[in-house]
Amino acid sequence: MIEIGWFSAKLFFKGKLIRDPLEFVVKIAIASSIGSIILLLLSQFNCPLWSSIVTASLATGLVMPFLLKDFKMK
Repeated sequence: MIEIGWFSAKLFFKGKLIRDPLEFVVKIAIASSIGSIILLLLSQFNCPLWSSIVTASLATGLVMPFLLKDFKMK
């Protein structure tokens, strides 16, 4: 398992793992922005910090499969 992770990391840093790295970065940025906006909105309502973090993380995790469903690797 560690060997597969190491091999994938080497390919990623060489630029040979992802077909379109810019598209990948944009989609990750969109998901991170959604999570950050939710976290900031919930912090305005004086919710406990732990519930705000859990909710924002859950929303980000739910959005990622939809954003990366057409993701292509080399």
